[in-house]
Amino acid sequence: GLPVPFAPIHLLFINLLTDSLPAIALGLEPHSDDVMKRKPRPAGESILTKNFLAKVGYSGVIISLATIGAFLLGYFYQGAHNASAAMTMAFATLCMSRLFHGFSCKSDKPVIFSKRLWNNKFAILAFVAGMVLINAVLWIPALHGLFQIENNLAGVLIGAIYGFSFGSMILIQIVKAIVAAVKKTK
Repeated sequence: GLPVPFAPIHLLFINLLTDSLPAIALGLEPHSDDVMKRKPRPAGESILTKNFLAKVGYSGVIISLATIGAFLLGYFYQGAHNASAAMTMAFATLCMSRLFHGFSCKSDKPVIFSKRLWNNKFAILAFVAGMVLINAVLWIPALHGLFQIENNLAGVLIGAIYGFSFGSMILIQIVKAIVAAVKKTK
């Protein structure tokens, strides 16, 4: 009984913004000194290893939960059943979460409190450009109609978008730290 979470323009914007910019920046990531310390991958091994699929899985679940949480908060905020607010919340949260996730993709280990977070000027530029674009959609009234988003989103909901988005990155970093600690003990 819930409304559709995304309009077609949202999906286009999400694909163009959050796939292209971070992917290009990650392709320009500086080399890591520890790459030569790693054992080579067996020639017959698939690119889609259990480890890789697990990372994709938990990252996807965390970002999905943040997006669903934002959608439900927007829809049920003050009992309003506001489909437009819900769509706006889901759209903006998914965009921002995926921009933050670009930093999480830099390494198997947590990067949030390391200099590796800042070592790629292209990643920073892609993040800033993406955040400028999604924030322009949120804050410039002339773009609201084009992007089919809520005109008067409550301040607490705007704050929740940033919280859910950044929070998803923090959770992914925590999971990475736990996985690294478990691997270290083995």
